Amino acid sequence: MKYLVTGTAGFIGFHVARKLLERGDEVVGLDVINDYYDTDLKYARLASMGIHREEIKTDRLIQSFTIPSYRFIKLDLAEKGDLLELFELEKFDVVIHLAAQAGVRYSLSHPEVYIQSNIIAFLNILEACRFYPVKHLVYASSSSVYGANEKLPFSTSDSVDHPISLYAASKKSNELMAHTYSHLFNIPTTGLRFFTVYGPWGRPDMALFLFTEAILKGEPIKVFNHGKMKRDFTYIDDIVEGVIRVADRPAKPNPDFDPMNPDPGSAKAPYKVYNIGNSSPVLLMDYIHAIEEGLGKKAKLELLPLQPGDVPASHADVTDLVKDTGYKPETTIQEGVSAFTEWYLDYFGDE
Repeated sequence: MKYLVTGTAGFIGFHVARKLLERGDEVVGLDVINDYYDTDLKYARLASMGIHREEIKTDRLIQSFTIPSYRFIKLDLAEKGDLLELFELEKFDVVIHLAAQAGVRYSLSHPEVYIQSNIIAFLNILEACRFYPVKHLVYASSSSVYGANEKLPFSTSDSVDHPISLYAASKKSNELMAHTYSHLFNIPTTGLRFFTVYGPWGRPDMALFLFTEAILKGEPIKVFNHGKMKRDFTYIDDIVEGVIRVADRPAKPNPDFDPMNPDPGSAKAPYKVYNIGNSSPVLLMDYIHAIEEGLGKKAKLELLPLQPGDVPASHADVTDLVKDTGYKPETTIQEGVSAFTEWYLDYFGDE
């Protein structure tokens, strides 16, 4: 199978591409490599796959000789013409679209970036799949779409009409756009609502990275909502396994779909949405204790109020994921955080 994986210089995209290659698939990776966070980490991820910074030029596919079945191109998905040319040339079997502008808080100060990266770019992906049909389009949504919902656990059958950040609104928009293209053009699409992904090679703007860096420097860590938060932290390997299992199972119309009582997570069209989370929420303070244990060093805490756009708790209902794929994420916080701190100390050194 030939896969297009977008965002392969990013955290999840990097791991997904690597897993596909390990099982023998062919992968073309795309990334614009923006400077939302340190590009050195993005280039290091690519280098570990055999794609080196000095070889990368915009609009030119680079072959990895370390992994012959992997090629990479630096490409802005907002440029529709370039993307359509690539689809015409490559004839992909499956698209796994993970590229996006991430970050809830960043969306408060840079809203226009989210329209360009998360709306326009996604429209171009849909158009490419329309004109050059694929077996399946899988794309990253987010647990953020649950917004102001307070009923736990969050279910894909719940209404998600009350986003509390533009980031969340952009992801909800992706799901609506995907449904439209599934309905009009019979494109099988599946959206994946990820729950607080963490692990080796993670994003520097995420809590685990920020906390680890601050603890090692002896600096206080910012603990929002005075530590009274729960998150459904999900280890990267569990996310990747879920992504690939779903990708192998193209979305189909729901034969039991009732238009008089519509289920938001499925449709008459070949459209589906899944949660991918550990389904075992963890107190933020317990997460911090796991980091302290992994580093062998105590944290200094700066307790702060809940931030705009944040929610006090998240909890994934993964019933559909388990039923349809037979898979349930289960890596514990202790195991996952330990793997991250080991990677961090190896990559950055104990500073």
